Amino acid sequence: MILYIAEKPSVGRAVADVLPKPHQKGDGYIRVANGDTVTWCIGHLLEQAEPEAYNSDYKKWRKEDLPIIPEKWKHQVKPQTKKQFSVVKKLINEADLLVNMGDPDRVGQILVDEVINYAGVSKTKRESTKRCLISDLNPAAIKKSLNNLRNNTDFIPLATSALARARADWLYGINMTRLCTLQGQRSGYNGVLSIGRVQTPVLGLVVHRDQEIARFISKPFYDVFVLLETTNGEQYQAKWKPSEACSPYMDEEGRVLSKKLVGNVLERVSNQVGRVTRVNTDKKKQPAPLPYNLSTLQIEASKRFNLNAQETLDTCQQLYERHKLITYPRSDCRYLPIGHLEDKHRVTQSIKETCPALNEAVENANLKRKSKAWNDSKVSAHHAIIPTSKSMDPNRLTKNEKCVYELISRQYLIQFYPDFEYAEKQIDHDVAGGLFIAKQKDILHQGWKALFPSKKAEEKENAFSEKNLPAVSQGDQVTCLNGRIDEKNTSPPKHFTDATLLSAMTGIARYVQDIEIKKVLRETDGLGTEATRAGIIELLFKRQFLTKKGKEIHSTDVGRQLINSLPSQMVLPDMTAHWESQLEAISDKRMNYAQFMQPLTNGLTTLISQVGEVTFSGMSGMGKKFTSRKRKTPRKNTRSQKANT
Repeated sequence: MILYIAEKPSVGRAVADVLPKPHQKGDGYIRVANGDTVTWCIGHLLEQAEPEAYNSDYKKWRKEDLPIIPEKWKHQVKPQTKKQFSVVKKLINEADLLVNMGDPDRVGQILVDEVINYAGVSKTKRESTKRCLISDLNPAAIKKSLNNLRNNTDFIPLATSALARARADWLYGINMTRLCTLQGQRSGYNGVLSIGRVQTPVLGLVVHRDQEIARFISKPFYDVFVLLETTNGEQYQAKWKPSEACSPYMDEEGRVLSKKLVGNVLERVSNQVGRVTRVNTDKKKQPAPLPYNLSTLQIEASKRFNLNAQETLDTCQQLYERHKLITYPRSDCRYLPIGHLEDKHRVTQSIKETCPALNEAVENANLKRKSKAWNDSKVSAHHAIIPTSKSMDPNRLTKNEKCVYELISRQYLIQFYPDFEYAEKQIDHDVAGGLFIAKQKDILHQGWKALFPSKKAEEKENAFSEKNLPAVSQGDQVTCLNGRIDEKNTSPPKHFTDATLLSAMTGIARYVQDIEIKKVLRETDGLGTEATRAGIIELLFKRQFLTKKGKEIHSTDVGRQLINSLPSQMVLPDMTAHWESQLEAISDKRMNYAQFMQPLTNGLTTLISQVGEVTFSGMSGMGKKFTSRKRKTPRKNTRSQKANT
């Protein structure tokens, strides 16, 4: 008997639907006509054991017991999934061949692997286990995946990375939450001070941004614009570019802060004759942006529809599991396998039927085009989020489902549209020894941007011209007719929103302060994973460390006091970003488990010593009294429990 073990019941049923009929439906499994069986987990059937499972003394939170570092790690069956675990274990032991059908990511891999290992199967059976990667729940796609089974042992590095992540989260979260809570209680704080490997630096990002805004003092700065006239009587505007000699009067962003300086410039150039020193025209092309991964989709949905990260993820899960309209949503990849080009006609036809707003976009798509998105070398366990070949009556979709499906579909369709083309022209002038620059951008061909009417405002903002610059040549004479000084004020950074906080988490390198750590981070390295970022942000709201004012995310008094009391290495993203980079390196076989865990464990002991000296006196009287000392984890999303970071 072959036993297919899916991550969720919905996936298990979809797999069973393509296997030989008739089916015998059991309690927690489906047996198909040839005797093979499909069963499923319900998210994580197992969880890491609580500290008291290692030593009953750990049930009481005491500073002298820290750090708690298990010598031999233990799992335990989750009470609420005990019945299903018994079903799966029995079937595992009866099966001749096992197939891991967990979701195609790090968590999906370990989620099924840990059940197989916990069931106590033989080494031979474990090593013969197969892996099936499913990213599309439509029958044709599932059949294709079943015909392309791989050895589960190929994914050991991915599973090892997931295991290292889970243990790191446990070690850091358990030890630091207990220590900070005990220290907080000594200072009069009521309740648990929850600390996480990811959640605390994310809170730190918001707190530090809020404090930067509070400290900000606006200053005036000045720009000089002049009206130039050619010998043919054509008039146009140019902007003064300060020389290095002006740097003492400028801020770090190159803005002139001296009104007297710009006044002198304007006085010096008015009614003066100048000359053209350089003329340059570049034709540029901008290819269509890649299809979405989860983070980029969440960011766009927040900007366009004010959906928070969790709402977008929940909507995607419905579109994937219930409606089967999109591919696997928890993806961190923005590329597509070349083989998916075979489905382009069916997918675009489905878009037309499911999203009438994109009918014209489908009709005008050139399906002979192949964008850079189609690249097998960039695809590993999963690919970008795209529509499937299934269609349905749009009236059956909720408002959010329609909005998110349209975003995903439009991003897919632009892969079959030409580049956006524009010309960038720049004319440099010397007037009385000063450099004045006139710039112009002309749209040559809308290309893929034709599918984004809202981009017109963005184009105007980016100086796409309504009026053309004159045709001049180097050495031509111009006259400065007059000029003006524009006085503006520096503005503080903006409070985070769902979109900008997600963007910060996915491109964390720009917030990292340690130069050496910054060097090893890639542009795509971030805090948390595609599957956990939404849950982490939600967690900070639930724990009342963050609050919302309109679209803006603000830290609360408790959140600020917590961050301001902790050592900088706990609240800055440097350490966690480096850990995330190392976890990715384990997946890619560039690092092993011990190389990651040993320094982490050593560092934890040092950190506990530092935090043991911290007082939370500013938090006296804050918080709510808690009745249980057992670590709480959110139950809404079972996949995020391992990432309660």
